[in-house]
Amino acid sequence: MTVEQLISPSVPVLLPDDTGNHALDVMDENHFAQLPIVSEDNYIALIQESDIFDWEKPDAKLSTAAFLGYKPAIGSIGHPFDAIKIMHQMNLSVLPVLDNDHRYIGALTRESLFKYITENSGIDTPGGIIVIEIAPRNYTLYEIARICENEDVTITNMQVHTNEKGMLEVTLKLNRTSIDAVVSSLERHEYHVKEVFGEEAYNQDIESKYNHLMNYINM
Repeated sequence: MTVEQLISPSVPVLLPDDTGNHALDVMDENHFAQLPIVSEDNYIALIQESDIFDWEKPDAKLSTAAFLGYKPAIGSIGHPFDAIKIMHQMNLSVLPVLDNDHRYIGALTRESLFKYITENSGIDTPGGIIVIEIAPRNYTLYEIARICENEDVTITNMQVHTNEKGMLEVTLKLNRTSIDAVVSSLERHEYHVKEVFGEEAYNQDIESKYNHLMNYINM
C-alpha cells in the first residue's frame, strides 16, 4: 500500500489570497494545527497555527508572509511507515502528498495513519501479547518464530526497540489469547519474558486475588 491510498478527504487547503485570520478560522473549524497553501495544484507551503499567532499582520494575505519556506511533504508512492516517521519527527497533524510531478494531490492525517496501523498490523484481532527482553547479539527472529509455531501459535505482529539498558524489547502479538504454553516454551529456551497480556496474565491475576482473599479469610 502507498500513501496515496490513505489520503484523507477531510483536509481543506488554503489559498495564497486567504488572510491569516481566515486560515486560523479554517484550522479551528477543522481541528488541524497545520494546513497546506495550494495554488492550482502547486504546493506552496504548510502553514502552522503558531506561525500565524506570531505574525504581526494576520489580516494580510498569506502570500505576503515570511514563513512560507516550510514545505514538508511525501511522494504519493511512499510507504505509510515513511509518512509516520516524518509526521512523528516533525510533530505534524497533516502531511501533504505530492505526485511524481510534485503537484499537490491531498494530505495525510494522524487519524488516517492510525487507522492504517490498526487495520494492517494485527492490533485489532484477538490474541495475546508477550514482551521479551533479549541482548541484541542473541536476537534471532527465526528462533522466536519457530518456538511460537511449535506451540501452534502464529505471530501476527512484532515490534522491536532498544530500551534504556541497551537490551532489545521484542513485543509479539499472537493469534491466540491462551498463550501460557508459548510463555513456558520461551522461558525454557532462556528468554526473559518481561510482560504477558492474555489469558495467562488474566488467570494469574484472578489466582492472585483469590489467594489474597483466602489469606484474609483464614486470618
